[in-house]
Amino acid sequence: MTTDADAHVHGYTAEKSSHLKRLRRIEGQIRGLQRMVEEDKYCIDILTQVSAATKALQSFSLELLDEHLSHCVVEAAQKGGAEAEEKVREASDAIARLVRS
Repeated sequence: MTTDADAHVHGYTAEKSSHLKRLRRIEGQIRGLQRMVEEDKYCIDILTQVSAATKALQSFSLELLDEHLSHCVVEAAQKGGAEAEEKVREASDAIARLVRS
């Protein structure tokens, strides 16, 4: 059964292939971190790689948030009403989570 959310075109849909490529690269960074620990690498070198992976995830998150705002939130705002209020609240909550992370 397909829900409305499944059938909806999301803001990231146009860049889905690019996003998946970035996420695979980040996944590789995480695997690299696991290898570094398994191989008893120097802790500062591991922390440097953790920082790089964290920045990559933050960058991805910001791009996805931008796409959400420019597509999903704008579309809901044009319709108005409760859906618009909900999308703005969701975006605000997402921003708050990103700032705290």
